Amino acid sequence: MATTPTIGVVLLHMGDRPVQLAEALSTLRAQRDVELDVVLVGNGWEPHGLPDWVRTVHLRENVGIPQGRNVGASEARGEFLYFYDDDASLPTPDVLSRLAAVIGADDRVAVAQPRGADPTGKPAPRRWVPRFDVRDGGRAGSATWFWEAVFMIRRTAFEQVGGWPGQFFFGHEGIDLAWRLVDAGWRIEYVPSVVVHHPSTDAARHDIFYRTNARNRVWVARRRLPLPLVPVYLATWTGVMMLRVPDARSRSVWLDGFREGWTTDPGERAPMSWRTVGWLTRAGRPPVI
Repeated sequence: MATTPTIGVVLLHMGDRPVQLAEALSTLRAQRDVELDVVLVGNGWEPHGLPDWVRTVHLRENVGIPQGRNVGASEARGEFLYFYDDDASLPTPDVLSRLAAVIGADDRVAVAQPRGADPTGKPAPRRWVPRFDVRDGGRAGSATWFWEAVFMIRRTAFEQVGGWPGQFFFGHEGIDLAWRLVDAGWRIEYVPSVVVHHPSTDAARHDIFYRTNARNRVWVARRRLPLPLVPVYLATWTGVMMLRVPDARSRSVWLDGFREGWTTDPGERAPMSWRTVGWLTRAGRPPVI
């Protein structure tokens, strides 16, 4: 008889979305055929008023998304980890068991990412789909990156590559983690047949978006790319962002963040192998775009 998957669920919350959090927890509680250990990290918020089956961690200051998730992952118990935004919800009771089955079926798979859908019917942002062609939610199969908001990962893979880059605070932490996983020989699977609800929002709504987007883009390149690819990657993305950023003030903030990326410590440099560069390129996502 197959064993029941054990899943450590990690949520971050700042006390600002109680209605959404209640829905997230209610649909989590309804999941079947899995054993859950739910850990909520109060990121600059002291947790209170939560169900007794939710364990909590209080961080006095907001340490950012990746480091908050590292804290939660260190507390949560389970062979798999499910990182779950506090404004997401699970529309069917088999979401987690199906994602666990994808990972459990192949020892090479580290990550299973579901398809994100706005519950009100708004179009999903492109960044949710790890494909260039996002029509119909994108095709299933092996991917080169994943959407950080709602995904499951094998704990051994997460720990092997060192978890999230905590100093990133917000932005591109998923690319850094995905590249480390791929370089270590792990696979990422996109599973659009499994759907998770999440409001369709613009990441640029956050005040820090343009600064950390640029800074962390530089940090990712400095940390993970072979030296000849660093200027190509950054030149490409600078051009893209100058076209995307809507106004002169935001472009100025982005350029300030870009400079910050060069003048601050990105953490340990461990560039991917050229073999990984080749694999990413053959998979349709060369690490310069």
